[in-house]
Amino acid sequence: VVSKYADAMPLYRLEQIFKQRHGVEISRQTMVRWVERAAYALQPIYKQMRAELLAGDHLQVDETPIRYLEPGAGKALQGYFWTYTAAGGDVIFDWHPSRATACLDAFLGPTWRGTLQCDGYSAYAAYARANPHVTLAGCWAHGRRGIFEARDQAPVVAGWLLRQIAHLYLVERRLRTARAGPARREALRCSQSIPILRRIRRALERVRSRYLPASALGGAITYILNQWPALERFPTDGLLEVDNNNAENAIRPVAVGRKNFLFFGAEDAGWRSAILYSVIASCRRRGIEPMAYLTDVLARLPQATNHNVHKLTPANWAKENRPHLQRAA
Repeated sequence: VVSKYADAMPLYRLEQIFKQRHGVEISRQTMVRWVERAAYALQPIYKQMRAELLAGDHLQVDETPIRYLEPGAGKALQGYFWTYTAAGGDVIFDWHPSRATACLDAFLGPTWRGTLQCDGYSAYAAYARANPHVTLAGCWAHGRRGIFEARDQAPVVAGWLLRQIAHLYLVERRLRTARAGPARREALRCSQSIPILRRIRRALERVRSRYLPASALGGAITYILNQWPALERFPTDGLLEVDNNNAENAIRPVAVGRKNFLFFGAEDAGWRSAILYSVIASCRRRGIEPMAYLTDVLARLPQATNHNVHKLTPANWAKENRPHLQRAA
């Protein structure tokens, strides 16, 4: 499990390693069954982590494609991992063979209320329109990306805009260095970030007509202005980040694995992988070595009950084992 989901090692390579280096023959089919059993065993922890994440009112979300084999057809179809996280919280992967708004409805449910930080993908806007108690916050990393990619087309305008966005991130760097809490973040952003945002918007509206919408810079400007209400939300909410990078960074292990094993062997491998990626990503976020965590927790789970399974989540396991973790570090 750790080799596949933490180290992005395909099972067929593990099969070769065991045989060639250790003289042990373990078939991929056997390892697939082991992975499946581990995912089943960790389901209660996954559900607990998900419930704790949804108890908050600020979430970041992103989605990434991954292919899977259609049973009996011998061809790969497109599926998606939707990744949810919160500042200081766990990482939860949710698997769907679709990228539709219904995937958000299935995960968040009709009762979740709060601020959802995301990029400009239309499914998020559709979800917010159907759920008036949900507010969208934008991602300045996505806004910056389009400007950066257009810098060769219009170096003067793009360069100025990139410098202004860099000023926004300089404010955030100062806040992180000072370990500022929500109230201080909000106060400093209101005094320093809001004037920068006003400059950026005035400039975008002034130069918008100079560039065709289909051009690189024209498309980037249109994207930012269309997203403006969401992009200007972070200064007045100290719990928000300037971008969605926490969710994007959580997806990176999936991107690395996707390059190595290309696709899942079947659609139902998606939910198993979602559980295992969630547990391992949450371990890493809390400074836990996944091997140590899984070795301990998989042995303890058979005796766990619904009343004490919460003690085995990565967050609580880290508290219980903090002295040991500090000595190991």
